[in-house]
Amino acid sequence: MYPPSDRTTASRSRERMSYDRAAAHAVLDEAYHCALAFTVDGEPRVLPTLHVRIGDTLYLHGSTGSRPLLAARGDGLRVCVAVTLLDGLVYARSQFHHSANYRSVVAHGTARLVTDERERLAMLTALVEKVGAGRSADSRPPSRRELAETAVLALPLREVSVRARTGGVSEDEADLDLPHWAGVLPLRLTAGLPEPAAGVTAPLPAYLRAARTPWHEPAVLRGEHVVLEPLDPSHAEQLYAATADPEVWQHLGGRQPVDATEMGEVIAAYLGAWHRGERVSWAQRSAMTGAVVGTTSFYEIEPERRSLAIGYTWLGRPWWRTGINTEAKLLLLTRAFEELGALRVAWHTDIRNTRSQAAIERLGASREGVLRMHRQRSDGSWRDTVQYSMTVDEWPNAQASLRERLRRTAPVA
Repeated sequence: MYPPSDRTTASRSRERMSYDRAAAHAVLDEAYHCALAFTVDGEPRVLPTLHVRIGDTLYLHGSTGSRPLLAARGDGLRVCVAVTLLDGLVYARSQFHHSANYRSVVAHGTARLVTDERERLAMLTALVEKVGAGRSADSRPPSRRELAETAVLALPLREVSVRARTGGVSEDEADLDLPHWAGVLPLRLTAGLPEPAAGVTAPLPAYLRAARTPWHEPAVLRGEHVVLEPLDPSHAEQLYAATADPEVWQHLGGRQPVDATEMGEVIAAYLGAWHRGERVSWAQRSAMTGAVVGTTSFYEIEPERRSLAIGYTWLGRPWWRTGINTEAKLLLLTRAFEELGALRVAWHTDIRNTRSQAAIERLGASREGVLRMHRQRSDGSWRDTVQYSMTVDEWPNAQASLRERLRRTAPVA
């Protein structure tokens, strides 16, 4: 516990105040920015800045030319730091009782300018690790010049208070019969889909991939003919070159990309679907040459029903009817039935796409029926969709058949 002081003792709503050290640390560690308040020449200043906690010290990032850093030379700078996480908006029947759910920390004290180079490096490393565990090893460390341009303030966490509101609506009894909606709108900070900078070819690092169930994890799957790896913007150029054939796109839902840039937009849409939990997409890479030759996905992923579908598959024509497609399906089915514990795997294809229907039937799937006017084609017409499935009871025989087919198939470059 932090001992209360005159500056941290609540004068009202004391039930929302605490001095719990662990609660304060949790808020400071979850938040990404804070407000730093101080005075210069008798004038108040408040600056937004980045922070990171190491032990019981709060470090604040800044520039060597900024006012608070200049003022902190010598005896230090008296500051007040505030960090707030907004958890929800509270709607009451009366305007007066509208409120917010939040967690906040306020810390007072004298911040010192960090001059020790090792301490500054430790702070900057911790700050980079805060945005992604492992990021410090996945980026260039600061040069001497960059380090000289960076200033760091250190604030010992001694006068610290935590203030929070949780729960629902607090209303006057006389208002309970009013015909207005009341309740809580939860809020949370969520990461969007990462947007790579121009020229980036490195795959998206694991710490930027959203946390998912194993069903939504694009694990790398390796075979003798094909390697399935998480689809990534860096695959755009090779994927465009491999599939730049109208016949590949004849029965697919989307329009054929005209260049690698448009292929990148297709990949971005697939990754957006993954980010929303709707799809898991892989690039198909030839195990012989390492070239990207196609893509495939899980979709309609329902862990609670232990069911998923395999589709959004397109493969360059030179690799049709080779071991690549057969082994890719074997790897995906093995992942579904043996690693995820699926009870059912489904496929959907355009009723006009007889080649795809034959390929699905060769896998050992059973035709279940036709979904009429099920999806819209890229030309605007509505397609009937043929639905297939395979159950866990059918998987052993299908697996043996697929392995026997692969045994007779030589790897293709």
